[in-house]
Amino acid sequence: MARLLQAPPKFHPSEWDTANKMQCASTESQKSRSERMIAESQRLLDEIEKTTQKTQSDVNKKIEQRQEEIKFWKQELDKKLEQIVHETEVLLTFKTRLEKSLESCKEPLIIAQKCLLNRQRRAGIDLVHDEVEQELVKEAEVLQGVIALLGHTLEQTNEQIRLNRSAKYNLEMDLKDKFTALMIDDYCASLRNNTPDIRYADTAVKIEGNVVSPEDWIDFSNINVEKADKQRNNSLALRALIDGILSQTANDMRKQYEMVNVAFRTRVKEVKDAKHKLETLLAMVMDETASQEKNIAALKKAIADKERPVKVAQTRLEARNHRPNVELCYDTVQYRLISEVQEITKNIQRQLKDTLTQAETELKGLSRRQLSLEEEIQVKENTLYIDEVLCMQMRESVYINNF
Repeated sequence: MARLLQAPPKFHPSEWDTANKMQCASTESQKSRSERMIAESQRLLDEIEKTTQKTQSDVNKKIEQRQEEIKFWKQELDKKLEQIVHETEVLLTFKTRLEKSLESCKEPLIIAQKCLLNRQRRAGIDLVHDEVEQELVKEAEVLQGVIALLGHTLEQTNEQIRLNRSAKYNLEMDLKDKFTALMIDDYCASLRNNTPDIRYADTAVKIEGNVVSPEDWIDFSNINVEKADKQRNNSLALRALIDGILSQTANDMRKQYEMVNVAFRTRVKEVKDAKHKLETLLAMVMDETASQEKNIAALKKAIADKERPVKVAQTRLEARNHRPNVELCYDTVQYRLISEVQEITKNIQRQLKDTLTQAETELKGLSRRQLSLEEEIQVKENTLYIDEVLCMQMRESVYINNF
């Protein structure tokens, strides 16, 4: 208890003075450190603020540059898209021309084949492999070749249209992405430090696995542009090819069509000339037949006319055979009567009747010739009907267009 009530120890004045000095020194030291910290903090704040402003300014410029890059490629893609769309539309009109041209070949081919089939109905010697048939066969071959060529070209055109549309799709998808990216960068460019809806997004700093490098980004659009240019150039070349094919095939068909028509006209003229000659010959034969019939009638009349002189001579001989005794003499009268009978009989048998037989044979020959000529004229009429009426009139409906 006594200790508890004991007075605290007292310090020496020198100790008190030392303690005061130490407090002052410590305070001054703390103050200095604090001042240095404040100065360093202010410097750091100023430096970081400048750095932040500079970085943000640089990012703003980068965003602006990126916007310009996107706009540039968007313009390029827009231009290529417009070109490929226009080219596809033009190529579609060429496809229509090909389809119409291909369709127009069917009727001429059917007509050529019908002409060949009709001409199989020619009869006799007129069923000949003439120039008309050769040209018709050639025309059918030309038309079949044209149909095959146009069909193949139409397939090429459909494939090119597909490739054009594929290039168009790639451009549209790229443009769609560019538009979205531009909208996002426009939004980013509009953001400021005082923008209300800015927020923390810690996960945004993470680099996604599907990102591409700027070089790949440029290459992607460049490839789309190059593909569009390639397909557009291919389409232009195909259109030039189609133009040439349509022109050449139309010329080939028109030329062969005219060759067939010329062959038909020539053949019809030849058949008409042959028919006219046959008709002239028929008229001659009929005239000759009439003359021969008159000749036969004259020969028959001459034979009949000779019967009475024979009868007279034979009656005389019969009467003189009844002369009595020595009067039954082979005198000059008897000799001459026998000679007369023999002469008339010979003339009738060997000359008139033989001549009559020959004349009747010639008449039969003339009749056969007349029948043959009439049949041949009928053959020519049948040929003319087939060539001039059936075939040539049917071919008048053919018209070869330049599509």
